[in-house]
Amino acid sequence: MRKGFVAVGVALVAVLAFSPLAWSTAKSIKVGINAPITGDIPKVGEGTKFAAQMWLEEVMAAGGLEVGGKKYPVELVVEDNEAKAESAVKANTKMITEDEVLVIVGPQSSKQAIPAGDVANNYATPMITPWSTNPDATKDRPFVFRGCFLDPFQGPVLANFITEEFGFTKAAVLYDVASDYPKGLAEFFKEAWEKVHGPGSVVAFESFTTKDADFSSQLTKIIQSGAEVLFTPQYYNEVALIVQQAHELGWNKPIVGSDSWGSAETVELCGKDCFGLFFSSHYAAAGATGATKDFIDRYQAKFGYVPDDVAALTWDSLGIVKTAIQNLDGLTGDIEKDRKAVRDAMAKVQEFDGITGKMTFTEEGDPIKCAVIVKISDKGEYTFYKSVCP
Repeated sequence: MRKGFVAVGVALVAVLAFSPLAWSTAKSIKVGINAPITGDIPKVGEGTKFAAQMWLEEVMAAGGLEVGGKKYPVELVVEDNEAKAESAVKANTKMITEDEVLVIVGPQSSKQAIPAGDVANNYATPMITPWSTNPDATKDRPFVFRGCFLDPFQGPVLANFITEEFGFTKAAVLYDVASDYPKGLAEFFKEAWEKVHGPGSVVAFESFTTKDADFSSQLTKIIQSGAEVLFTPQYYNEVALIVQQAHELGWNKPIVGSDSWGSAETVELCGKDCFGLFFSSHYAAAGATGATKDFIDRYQAKFGYVPDDVAALTWDSLGIVKTAIQNLDGLTGDIEKDRKAVRDAMAKVQEFDGITGKMTFTEEGDPIKCAVIVKISDKGEYTFYKSVCP
């Protein structure tokens, strides 16, 4: 696999006669980006890439990153993981062993972040996944961090929200059993729901396999189960199919989603079928203020659409990386020592004020932060409904 490309701070690097692999000679800082540029969820890769490009431009405009009183040029090494676990592993291996990146941002999805994180940890290279909410991404991996909340938090948030908002007692779940993220979150939701409503209150727990497109059999069982609400923690390319097919079969009750619904493509593909529905997320673009609004406005002006939560979390994750690097006393030129120093600095980042909220990190590399409940308006906008904090 070699579908990546390198985005280089040309003006800065040219001054130092940059050589792509000569870390100690060129004294540049390389940041790896492991993203699904192609594959099933290319919009996730696009948001990652665009946010990273904006971050690089901002760093270049400041003359590079200042570490120990010295400015260093920065370049991004972007690799396409094709939304596949094996490709994510290859991308991390290449960036670490060949490109000699200092730190890696991504992958996004848990299905790729979990195996890729194993590579990063084994090579003692710091990695932060902006969007992977599965606990296994960081578990027992001191070199792996994340920029988002976890599914053991998100599952109860959704179960409690549905209970409080609608007063329902019987729920159904539809999820991809072959993908780490939806499978894990479906189980956490079921556990949280039955803790409140009792065993058997998830009256239908239906699954399918990645790339399935016909959900009529599962949805028919869900409709016949007497469920009052359907929870489906799927990605944007599947959400539209599930919601539309449910409505075609006569389902007229709420359908609730998770942070994987946050892509702009969800509404593009789903249309009016998704209007009025709720999902949990990391931020709401509509009505944003301060630094969050500034990021949204700049992103929209540059790329033509409102950034999704992937882009926002990527921006925050790069901000955490930047903070950690600039907190170092200096760079030694020894890539292994410098990677360890960055890892240690990331672990010490506290009270990071990101555009997706304030966060502090646990010893496992996970941030403590709030979730946002988003409602899709009748204009297709992702509007803030309420915050739920730990």
